[in-house]
This record gives sequence, structure tokens and C-alpha cells, in this order.
Amino acid sequence: MKKDDPCRRIRLRFCLGCLICCLCINLQAQQAEDSITGKVHAIPEVAVKGRRTPQRISVAAPIQVFGKEELDSHGFQNIADAVRRFAGTNVRDYGGIGGLKTVSVRSLGATHTAVVYDGVAVSNCQAGQIDIGSFSLDDIDMLSLSIGQDENLLQPARLFASAGVLSIYSKNLLEGTDKLYAFKGQVKGGSFGFINPSATWAQRITSRTTYNISGNYQRADGNYPFTLVNGMEVTQEKRQNSDIYAWHAEGNLYHTMRDSSLLQVKVYYYDSGRGLPGSVILYNNTPNERLWDKNFFVQTQYRKDFSRVWALLVQGKYNYAWNKYEDTDVKYKNELHPSDKQTDRNKQLEYYLTGTLQWQPANSFTASWANDLAINTLGSNLSDSPLPVRYSWLSALNLRYQWQGLTATGTLVHTFITEEVKKGDRPDNLHRLCPTLSLLYRPWEERSFFLRMMYKNTFRVPSFNDLYYLRIGNTGLRPEKAQEFNLGVTWSGSPFSFTNYVALTIDGYYNKVDDKIVALPTTYVWRMFNSGKVDITGADVTLRTAIPLNRRISLTLTGNYTYQKAIDLTSEGDKNYKNQIAYTPVHSGNASVSIETPRINLVYTVTGVSERYSLPQNIEANYIDGYVEHTLTASRTFNLSTCKLRLQAELINLTDEQYDIIKFYPMPGRSFRLTGSIYF
Repeated sequence: MKKDDPCRRIRLRFCLGCLICCLCINLQAQQAEDSITGKVHAIPEVAVKGRRTPQRISVAAPIQVFGKEELDSHGFQNIADAVRRFAGTNVRDYGGIGGLKTVSVRSLGATHTAVVYDGVAVSNCQAGQIDIGSFSLDDIDMLSLSIGQDENLLQPARLFASAGVLSIYSKNLLEGTDKLYAFKGQVKGGSFGFINPSATWAQRITSRTTYNISGNYQRADGNYPFTLVNGMEVTQEKRQNSDIYAWHAEGNLYHTMRDSSLLQVKVYYYDSGRGLPGSVILYNNTPNERLWDKNFFVQTQYRKDFSRVWALLVQGKYNYAWNKYEDTDVKYKNELHPSDKQTDRNKQLEYYLTGTLQWQPANSFTASWANDLAINTLGSNLSDSPLPVRYSWLSALNLRYQWQGLTATGTLVHTFITEEVKKGDRPDNLHRLCPTLSLLYRPWEERSFFLRMMYKNTFRVPSFNDLYYLRIGNTGLRPEKAQEFNLGVTWSGSPFSFTNYVALTIDGYYNKVDDKIVALPTTYVWRMFNSGKVDITGADVTLRTAIPLNRRISLTLTGNYTYQKAIDLTSEGDKNYKNQIAYTPVHSGNASVSIETPRINLVYTVTGVSERYSLPQNIEANYIDGYVEHTLTASRTFNLSTCKLRLQAELINLTDEQYDIIKFYPMPGRSFRLTGSIYF
């Protein structure tokens, strides 16, 4: 794409330096007293109706949160766009609205990150990673990312077994109200043929029972322009085969029983078809690949508080996932079969049941025991498919003890996995114990200052693709083993009279990955091997502050910065020994300024990522430029007699920066989006 430009590097590092400087605002002052008293309403950890917002300051493991208001006002295009604003995350985006989007936490890989939708884990045993671009932002109430695990002990064992957890919570329009019904209609439209109408209806059946149904449709041609640089030749091109259509429908039932226990049932359906634009190859701009996805699941959740001491959480889920991949490249055509093409069809089924029992005999001591059972199957139209069936049992024992200013939490997760196949070899049974220990210490009771430490041991099981895909699968693969070490400080207060609050977190971490699963070329075909060792050293800094300019206008500043040195230590003889691993920037960060006025709300966001490399060797041929992206959002809400009307306009990548997240997959340049929403 573009060659390295020294001036461009200087501009990028200057912008990143500005981000770091933003994070240092207000840090020179020392807190002399507990001046936060009386201003608790302004702290970001304020609880919302019906759901407890995860704490950011007084927790032993790093947690970051976007609430509904921030998700609406910041002009995020999708969930992936919001997640890449979290510190320590690396979102791989294959370009365009329909491109695959996966999230990796602190360079551990997307397969180590669990994605949870309304409390129940989303799974993909075939690929081992979740496309977070398939979730809509329209009815999302809260988005949170916990590194390690959050403080809630009443949750499934799957979440305790993951290195990071991305939690998505949907919005119940009647929650916290006494309305009989509510409606939200919304239309989004913008550049590159993007249109996205949606509607949600909620109704109260009885005083203890409500339901809502929602649906949305999205389509875009995605043929955005980009500049192709080939030596001295510079041409203007358009992205091809980047179109998408997607339908999404969802229904939720919420019921509170007479004994105050809670029951929630969710039915979900997603159907999409998209072109796969592929990488930009010189003189070959005719991609031929397409992908169709269908996903249906029904999940239920039951919570019962027997007393102040005992609580129970039970969840169940049935998941059906189908996809079809088609490639009509000329290499599949010949004189005998002029219409030949490659078509792969896969079908995944999951049956999942989990139960967690919590015991809290005293305020200072809490224990829980979680057990998950899952059956996963994979069907395929390939003649040599082994048709695997995986049986999984995860059990997690959790203990927490509080004494004065110290809180200690320990977790031990046991995993047992066995598989059956109809053809070929199957992997050995897998047994493993993984411990976690976290400490939170508050030196001064009158101040919101905490020291935190965490150690977590996790692993990820090889996916079905790793084990069985065509001729490259390897049933002898060992699981990837990851260790996380985190040491940090958190503080919140109001050191200046002109601020409502300042909230600061600083975390240093060291992660180690052994037996990393990689694809390596052999004489004839690629093969999957355990040959990787990666050491990751880094630091995350987050800052939030609010400044009231007068009684009607307020200013909010947020920012985060991440330093990550992730090096390959597989073998001293390798050319990439001690090189930065692929697609991991050393520096990244973002900052936003939000101004709220009675007439209009403005949000300006800047995101910066330093240079990276597309392959293990850090050489010029694999170099990817860094980038800085700017977004401006303006919105206003009109309170009409019986409803609310909200209008929003977004200018995305307003400097028209051309950049790649994945090499040779150019991202869109400057674009706009308009949104109109009505509520009653």
C-alpha cells in the first residue's frame, strides 16, 4: 500500500504524544482530603436502574465500561468500534461494514476472550473466535470488558475460565418504569449505501411480566474509494465485493415470580450474506468469495435468592449456527465443468447448561461453585469431514474474603473435555486445573485509592478447524496455555473545585503464552503445530474527568493509553526471534471530549495506533503504517408532548486518513452517518 514516510511517523508520534499528555491532566495535584464526599452522583460507577454497573476503581481486575449514553453519543459504528476504544484491546477488522471483527485482550488472541450476551456465553467451536461485528448497537444498554474476571461470583464457569470477558447487555425499555408499553423506532443512513432501520416494542403483560421484540435490517454496498500505491504509480480504486445485508430479530421475556426470583428468556435470530473483498492485490481486483451466515439460539436464565446467605443462578441455551462459503475463482473451472466452484457448508449445534450456587454466611466471606456442561457438534458437506462431537464439563470454585482494607479472591477452574469422531483420529481427553488469585487493598478508608494485584492461569482448547480442517488439522495439538500477571493502582477523587471528579487507573502487566497454536507451511500443505512462545509486557492507563462550565453546560474528558511489547520467544534460531508479534502496535490510545449543552451535545474523538507488522518478521515488506482517526458527533434530543425525538449526525474519519488494520485490507476514508430515533 503506502511506503514508510518519515514525516508521517513524526505526525503519528506527535498525535500519540498528545494522547498521553491528555491522560496526565490533573495528575499533578495530591488529594488532601476526601473531597469526593457529596459528589458521589458524578462518579462513573453510579448504578443504573435494574442493573448494577461494574465498578472501575474498587475492583481487583481491570474493568472498563460504556453505558447507554456513551454508546449513543460517541458515534460508534458498531460494537467493534466501541471495543477498540478500551485500553489493552486489539480489534482485527478486515475492512468495510461486513468485514469480520474479532477482539484480542492484551495480545493473548481472540480465542482467549469470552463474549457474553445478557449473561450467557456466545460460542463458536468451529473457529474458536466470535465475530463481534454481527451484534447490533441499537438496543445495547451497557458494554463492559473485564481483564481476568470481574468481581461477580455468581456467574458461569466459562467466564472464570477465560482470560478476558466482553459482556453485552441489551436494553429493556420498561425497566425501572411503570409504563404499560414503550416503542422505539430508528433509522440510520450514511455513506457507501448504508441503511439501517430498526424497531423495538415492549409491553407489560402483568405487574411482574414484560416482554419486548425488536428487529433491524442492515445493508450497504461498501464500495468505498481508496488510494493504491505501486512504486511510482498512484491510482484511485474502489473496494469491490464489500456489500452486506443482514437481518436480526430478537424477543425477550422478563418475569419476576412471587418469591422475587427472576426468569429471563431470549430468542435470537440473525441472517446475513456478504461479499468477502479479500486483500488488495496489484492488477487483480476481482474478488470471488461470498459468505452466508444464519444463527438461531434460545437461552433462559433463572436467579433465585433463597436468603441473604444463599443464591442460585441457572442458565440453559440451545444454539444453531450455519454458514456457507463460496468461491467462484477461475481455478475451479475447466472444460468439463465450466461452472465448478468451491462451496463449503458447516453447521454447528450447541446444548449448554450451567448452574452456580453462592454462599455468603457473613459480609466478609463469599463462596460460589459453578458447573457448566456443553455438547458441541460440527457438520460439514466435505467428504472427509470427521463430524466431531465435543463434550465439555467445567467446574469453578470461588472464594472471597474481606478483612479491613484487604479483599482476597481465589478461583480454581477444572476442565474436562472429550471428543468423538466418525472418521479419522480423535484428540486425547483433556483434564486441567487453572488457578486465579487477586488482591485489592485500600490503605486509607477515607480515600478512594486502591492497590490491586492479579494472577490468572488460563488455556484455550484447539478449535474444530485447528484439529480437523481438511488436511491441515492436527488432532495431536495441545491447548494454548496463558498466564496473566497484573499490578495496578486506581484512584478517584475531586482534587480541584472546578471538577466534579477525576478517576484514574494505571496497570502494568506481564502475560506469557506457551504452546501457541500456529499454522506452518510444510512440503505440500500447511499444518497446525504447537510451536509458539510469546512474552507480553505492557501498561494500560485510563483517565476520566468532568468539568461543569456553568449550570447548563458541562465538559467531559476521557482517555486511555496502552503500551504493549509482545515478542516471539519460540526459538533463538528463528529470524523473528524477539520480534513484535503480528498486528500488535507498541503504542495505542484514544481520547474524547464531550460537551453537553441544552441545545446540542458534541463529542470529538481521536484514536491513534502506532506502526505494526503483518507477519512475524519485523521487516520493511511486512510494515503497516500507524494511523490517527478523528470522529465528530453532534446530537440533540427534542422532548415532544408524548414522545422523544433524537437526531444525530456523525462525521467519521474526518481527515480522510487512509489506513489498514489488516494489511492490504484498506479501511473506509471520510464518511458520514445520520440517525433519527423516536421514543414513546
